[in-house]
Amino acid sequence: MQLLKASYTNIISRAFGKFATAEFPTPIQNFINRSYVKLLKLDMSEFSPPHNYKTLNKLFTRAFVKTREIDGASDSVISPTDSFITTSGKIKEDLSLQLKGFWYSVDDLLTQFIDDKSKKKIYGGEYINFYLSPTDYHRYHMPLDCKIKKVIHVPGALYPVNFTYLKKMPELYVKNERVIVECEANGKLFYMILVGALNVGKMAISFEPDIETNTDSKEIKVYEYDDMNLSKGFELGYFLMGSTVVILFEKNMIELSCENDKKIRFGDLVATMK
Repeated sequence: MQLLKASYTNIISRAFGKFATAEFPTPIQNFINRSYVKLLKLDMSEFSPPHNYKTLNKLFTRAFVKTREIDGASDSVISPTDSFITTSGKIKEDLSLQLKGFWYSVDDLLTQFIDDKSKKKIYGGEYINFYLSPTDYHRYHMPLDCKIKKVIHVPGALYPVNFTYLKKMPELYVKNERVIVECEANGKLFYMILVGALNVGKMAISFEPDIETNTDSKEIKVYEYDDMNLSKGFELGYFLMGSTVVILFEKNMIELSCENDKKIRFGDLVATMK
């Protein structure tokens, strides 16, 4: 498979975004929605019926209508998404795996807007990469109770994050557009990085409406908070179509209990606080 140029993937994503957000006449929209659900064999048992969504985008970003049970133990760290764990493990100095044999730099991923002292706290810690396919529930949630310190929006490419691209493109996560959420729990840092991808026209943060992704702007924007506390399971936002969530944990913060190459659901246990 030939790799697409970054400019093409951004153009494709914007075009698809226009289609997905268009509200077609009801019979046509119902046909589009039913076809999408049937083609991808979506389980809609926790959601409204397909005909209730007025655009394909609203179907992509569907919210639960039934409450999802989550692991409520005080020391548990839960999966923020319905997804596939591509890799997880120990951060070696400033390096983590995107797939076997392909590393990415934690320093580059977090950018210069995270200070060196904070970055070095992540060295020797743990990481988990969650891949969301187009069939998955597209919203992401907080993995544990925490305080939000900073959010950084980094414009970039929108390469696909499927296995073909992960195997061929070094540091793909660093090249793609991303939103970095700096969090603190029990005095230790962790980072949630929301990675854009082909056809991901939007990455939304529920408490920061000023963040607008997949635009012509190349400016990195930083948002800081003094008193933003979120609870485990809080809905942080959503992707349009599939993408990736990377979580980086400070050294000696958690003990991983998840398995690589496994499907997982939002609310399942992935680690335990030390």
